[in-house]
Amino acid sequence: MGVAIADAIRSVLWAGDHIALVYLLLLNTAYAVLLLLSIPELWRHWRLAADEHLQRLLATEALPPLSLLVPAHNEEVTVGSSLLSFLTLEYPHLEVVVVNDGSSDRTMEVLLEEFDLYQVPPAFSVSVPTKAVRAYYRSRLHSRLLVIDKENGGKADALNAAMNAARHPFVVAVDADTIIEPDALLRLARPFLLNPNVAAVGGTIRVANSCTVEFGRVTDARIDSRWLPGCQVVEYLRAFLFGRMGLNALGCNLIISGAFGLFRKEYLRAIGGYRTGNVTEDMDLVVRLHRWLRENRIQAQLPFVPDPVAWTEVPASVAVLARQRERWHRGLIATMWEHRVMLLNPRYGRIGMLAMPFYVFGETLAPAVELFGLVSLALGVLVGAVNGEFAALFLAVAVGYGMLLSLWAIVLEELSFRRYKRRRDFLKLVAFAVVEGIGFRQLTVLFRLLGYWRFFRGVDTWGRMPREGIGRTA
Repeated sequence: MGVAIADAIRSVLWAGDHIALVYLLLLNTAYAVLLLLSIPELWRHWRLAADEHLQRLLATEALPPLSLLVPAHNEEVTVGSSLLSFLTLEYPHLEVVVVNDGSSDRTMEVLLEEFDLYQVPPAFSVSVPTKAVRAYYRSRLHSRLLVIDKENGGKADALNAAMNAARHPFVVAVDADTIIEPDALLRLARPFLLNPNVAAVGGTIRVANSCTVEFGRVTDARIDSRWLPGCQVVEYLRAFLFGRMGLNALGCNLIISGAFGLFRKEYLRAIGGYRTGNVTEDMDLVVRLHRWLRENRIQAQLPFVPDPVAWTEVPASVAVLARQRERWHRGLIATMWEHRVMLLNPRYGRIGMLAMPFYVFGETLAPAVELFGLVSLALGVLVGAVNGEFAALFLAVAVGYGMLLSLWAIVLEELSFRRYKRRRDFLKLVAFAVVEGIGFRQLTVLFRLLGYWRFFRGVDTWGRMPREGIGRTA
């Protein structure tokens, strides 16, 4: 009887290991396909960005007028310099709408003092309900600035208040601590000049930790020497340079980063704006927008453009990274579950038949399958259910395949936009590609698994995300 039980356990472990191996092989192969698809896309955008006469664009009336939406909560230290950087961006038709979302620090006082604000009556109708607005202000120093002071309602609620007040037909959502490159808005608006059937555009987010920042501009891009931010640089390169570029080639982008995205305002209002109480309001918004467009038979694209760049600070401590990744995965699960009707539904075109399966069976399930596979492998080796050759193959697929893709992302960066000029930074990227595959990835798997637990418990909070400040020298 004992022998039969032992044989049954070995059989279960053997089967589990092989299922996990096939899953990880298919998932990493899907990423490899995205990499191959991204190369011609990246080359096309690189040539277009290099040949573009931005100064000529500056003088044209064809550029769509933009409203920059900036939610701010307890940003007294950085809000002044951030707004100055936004107000001096190279774009001819731009207004900046900043929302003080019930800050408990001196954010509102800083705005009043540094921008010489005076109260004005609202000159618009409210299209999306929000928490109560206390007052609207204009600046005597900057005519393009509008400040809204309202009760705390969260980031989505603040963005809705800004969208209600925005004068222009196109809006760009950014975080208050985001650093936008001077010509990024010109590049972000490019798809609207080339194609009238565009609903939204996403740009690239890069890691600002350890970069030199002067007057709200990244003047010297550097790789942080610490392993946690360094691994995230590699991760961001892979996610944007071939992850979203590859999905772009398929017309399947489901994410436009909440830190830097351009939207047609009429469509945002049609879907009810940003949804409050959602912990990943950016992905939820884009999926709802795709769904609304398909259900209303509107042929509009949501492309990703790699050359408009915004810089943001990433977590430098394990505790903050854990809260961030848990929240991201919890939001992913919630979004996929809420819109499950789109999964493999031909009515929703490529989004339903390609994007949704990729995010449901790939991104959503990946941490559970990966952990199951690693645990099964360890137990299988221990009880003799699998041999050394299979264990080596499993680790090569689970770790080595992903590491190779990260190295290719670094190569794409070097051959295209090459923001990091120092040889030392290139060597750091290569080293962090190894660390990211062995150690960092497994750590994030545990954080993402916590997202399952908190989702099924109904948790809908963000958690504190303290930052150390951009501009630290490595």
